Amino acid sequence: MLCIVRTTISLDEHLGRQVRRRAAAQGLSVSAFICKVLDHALKQRMQSEPPPFHLVTVRNARVRAGVDLDSSGSLDTQDDRARFAL
Repeated sequence: MLCIVRTTISLDEHLGRQVRRRAAAQGLSVSAFICKVLDHALKQRMQSEPPPFHLVTVRNARVRAGVDLDSSGSLDTQDDRARFAL
């Protein structure tokens, strides 16, 4: 069932003229034009939202000795030392 909600919006003069002009150009009423534009904008917004972030953790894992989690380069340094026997 389609439910129509009546509401009042306030547009400045310039925006109101643009909306009326664009609605007329598309053969729509101002109300139908605003509904169409809002529907499109909301769908675009939903599509562009990134998926929720899920942190993958390992149970009972411990940080390796010498790794500073506040320094992203410390892990690289430790890996380089292990790999190149520095």
